Amino acid sequence: MVPSLEPLDRPVALGEQVYHTLRRYLRDGAIEAGEPLQEVQLATQLGVSRTPVREALARLASEGLLVSGGRSFTVPSLTLADVDDIYEVRFLIEPAAARRAAERSADPAVRAPVEQALHEARAAHRAGDADRFRASHVLFRSAWLAIVPNRRLVKVIEQYADHMQRIRALTLHDPAIRAIVLTGFERLADALRAGDGDAAAAAMQAHLAQAKRAFIAAVGLDDGRTDAA
Repeated sequence: MVPSLEPLDRPVALGEQVYHTLRRYLRDGAIEAGEPLQEVQLATQLGVSRTPVREALARLASEGLLVSGGRSFTVPSLTLADVDDIYEVRFLIEPAAARRAAERSADPAVRAPVEQALHEARAAHRAGDADRFRASHVLFRSAWLAIVPNRRLVKVIEQYADHMQRIRALTLHDPAIRAIVLTGFERLADALRAGDGDAAAAAMQAHLAQAKRAFIAAVGLDDGRTDAA
């Protein structure tokens, strides 16, 4: 290897740019369920050819963020079965991750980003600022996950990041749901301060159960069930 050579800076591929742009709109809830997304229209709006749009749409469909229907793609509506599946996975892995985070979180320096994100969430809730609360939600989640020593476990959790971001976009406009979420943050933060793994896992389990019930009710999927499953 020639030691004087340096890596070349390469611009992000056009298809990658289109993919990230569309994914951001999907995560933010800017594209509603059932709304058709067509190659020609998107290519015109983005000022690109159809090929990178086609590639981006296919990639998003492979990740479950879109479904193909004829010549267009649509944002799928979450069914009760979808919600059950998503939360079944979350119940299995996120309490375990919270337990591992507690192994390190008694150190104030390690826990500082969690405390800052919690402060932001409280301020946003008091101000009734849904957008700011959504942003603080992302920060809080990123902060406690950053403490988890098992990075493979974190990677599995983050596979559902886009789906959960969309759920938050659909629900966190409701002050009552924000209050439920903030309570969950507070309980998890208390457990992390104490370095108590059992309490952290229990707080996460309770938080997920409440969040699931709130989401089902918010989007009109409530079938009268009273359990948290």
